[in-house]
Amino acid sequence: MEQDVESTVTVRQPKLPKQTWDDFPKPLQDKERVKQKIQRYVRKDGKCNVHHGNVRETYRYLTDIFTTLVDLKWRFNLFIFVLVYTVTWLFFGFMWWLIAYIRGDLEHIGDNQWTPCVNNLNGFVTAFLFSIETETTIGYGHRVITDKCPEGILLLLVQSVLGSIVNAFMVGCMFVKISQPKKRAETLVFSTNAVISMRDGRLCLMFRVGDLRNSHIVEASIRAKMIKSKQTKEGEFIPLNQTDMNVGYDTGDDRLFLVSPLIICHEINQHSPFWEISKEHLAHEELEIVVILEGMVEATGMTCQARSSYVASEIKWGYRFTPVLMLEDGFYEVDYNSFHDIYETYTPSCSARELTEMTARSRLPLTWSVSSRLSTQGLPDSQEKSSSEAEEQVERNGDVANMESESKV
Repeated sequence: MEQDVESTVTVRQPKLPKQTWDDFPKPLQDKERVKQKIQRYVRKDGKCNVHHGNVRETYRYLTDIFTTLVDLKWRFNLFIFVLVYTVTWLFFGFMWWLIAYIRGDLEHIGDNQWTPCVNNLNGFVTAFLFSIETETTIGYGHRVITDKCPEGILLLLVQSVLGSIVNAFMVGCMFVKISQPKKRAETLVFSTNAVISMRDGRLCLMFRVGDLRNSHIVEASIRAKMIKSKQTKEGEFIPLNQTDMNVGYDTGDDRLFLVSPLIICHEINQHSPFWEISKEHLAHEELEIVVILEGMVEATGMTCQARSSYVASEIKWGYRFTPVLMLEDGFYEVDYNSFHDIYETYTPSCSARELTEMTARSRLPLTWSVSSRLSTQGLPDSQEKSSSEAEEQVERNGDVANMESESKV
């Protein structure tokens, strides 16, 4: 994955009153605003730039202890793994020592006439070793429980059952953490920039995705969302509002056969959030496009998700992606050196709405366009009436001529 392009300042600036802002020089104010615009919702490597604070109901994490352990970092997970086994061994070792102490086995060490609970148990260290041998089912044969100790037999059953539960829980937790498909997403790459250009006569936003591995992603699908704050008609402010962007859901183009790099296309139409955004407006927009690629790992069958994002400065207007697929002798070769390369192409700088209106206007009949143009210029009523009467007279003359030609025939 590409490295994230973040702002040079990562420390949060304190909120200053308006009067203090006015005291700052204007270049410093503009520079500060530019830095705030680069704040990401999702980083380039796919990690969400959101931190949860003031969570009071922490007990909810303990209700799903298995997921909590899996989500921990490796150093904490390994520490808990070692700690759980050590504590259980020490606890049951203490219990074996306590039984020997209460029965008086420690006072009859070396007495052949005395039948202890556990043979060759002469202290806490040997009791701890016997606890390890019992829980791990090693069974060296030197220390063994006798049939004259019912409390020891009961403790042996309890330790065997609890030991099996601990083994299943901890080993299962480690297995799930090792087999997590998060690292599989490292070989799913997104282009550094998104581009806007013409495709099939329509203005489109495009970005490229690729898979570096030979084992493919099964049932791959792509989604895109625009993250932008908005204010409703009632005055409600919605921070970081999420708007879906159609990348082929209605046509099935969002389901990918990701064998070679693909260019994902979003047509900018009246349903697109880019409908009224032009090249000039894009440079001043505070928006972010989050792209999500999902699928199943072919080797394990587990679901994998890769994410990336594009801020306004990473959306290049008037560019296309350089082709990376080449035909060799009997196979196709992908040149990943050109995966992020783009080249400039002619693209109208107006918005998709303005482009659609101009295209529709150019296809209208000449008489309609002339009359509409005259009406927009604000001609006097007399001239408008005369022009409309002239048009009606031309239509009548044409109808008469048609009737005469038909009568002759």
